[in-house]
Amino acid sequence: MSAATTSGPQALTLDGTVQLAGGGSLVGVEVAYETFGTLDAAAGNAVLVCHALSGDAHVASGPGPDGVERPGWWDGMVGPGCAIDTGRYFVICANVLGGCSGTTGPAALDPATGSPWGLRFPLVTVEDMVDVQARLLDALGVTRMLAVVGGSMGGMQALAWAARYPERTDAIIAAATTARLGAQAIAFNEVGRAAILADPAFEGGDYAADSQPADGLAIARMVGHITYLSQEGMREKFGRRLRHRDEHAFEFVTEFEVESYLAYQGRRFVERFDANTYLYMTKAMDYFDWQPPYDVRLPRCLVLSFTSDWLFTTHQAREIVRTLLERGADVSFAEIDSPYGHDAFLLETECQGALIGGFLDRAYAERAVCDTGGPR
Repeated sequence: MSAATTSGPQALTLDGTVQLAGGGSLVGVEVAYETFGTLDAAAGNAVLVCHALSGDAHVASGPGPDGVERPGWWDGMVGPGCAIDTGRYFVICANVLGGCSGTTGPAALDPATGSPWGLRFPLVTVEDMVDVQARLLDALGVTRMLAVVGGSMGGMQALAWAARYPERTDAIIAAATTARLGAQAIAFNEVGRAAILADPAFEGGDYAADSQPADGLAIARMVGHITYLSQEGMREKFGRRLRHRDEHAFEFVTEFEVESYLAYQGRRFVERFDANTYLYMTKAMDYFDWQPPYDVRLPRCLVLSFTSDWLFTTHQAREIVRTLLERGADVSFAEIDSPYGHDAFLLETECQGALIGGFLDRAYAERAVCDTGGPR
């Protein structure tokens, strides 16, 4: 691939068939992606950033589909002068397989029928998402990366890269993630899916694009969003404060600030996300069960956790570290003090950025030595 700068939204249709872990297959998979920065002459500065459940390819500030500049979901971490410095690294971010932001998913048209796939779309796994990313990188001419980085579901993808394509990346950075969901996390996902499936507008997954099951999807987002926050953060942000109250009437209306906040998050989510995609993404997370092989050389790894994250805890992060050490990997680990809960990986740019930036700097320096024929 020739040198490129900030790209804006792009799409690429993969040649041939994508075989899925569940036994299904897809033909003509389209992948929406963006790139930021410039690929160096040695093609040694590529960093793949993997997004979380509700994310997309727009990881850093740049032009949107309409050409207008808009912020990225990881601004402060990715960009000029940031930890993942687009003045130094060539950053790629792609919407995952099964997503609803341009990559083939349940809202895409089934070539056999000309209608949206809906629930006829085959189940996808985190490993399937990674396989499609690998195919995209092949098409872009990026055969080996400096690092794969991700938080939450993106961290699962980074771990899957370490197990599935260890020879294709020098380093892995996994933040606020887990090797597998526990029963509680699966239960929260199931409550969200149940809300969507019970919405009369769901229509068996065959709802129109402009009339999706908004109530069910909003409730799913509200439930999910609670798991992203910490008790401390919610107490500081909302407490028991009321927005309004009519003491002469008793009705089930939005009174507390936290109720209003969750309702707002639900409404916003419905405007930009697809209900079927939510079903598929949460199911892929439920099925994820990371077991890297013993007989391969794993990349260097950085694992990060956050003190108030009760969705994917520090205990779970330490389990990842132990597994990597058992496989002989070079592992660094840090627990970051933060009140932001699971959302800390999106919000804690200073401390997290220093750790990730330093880790990438070392990996890049070692890559430069390698490229000049020095020791690895």
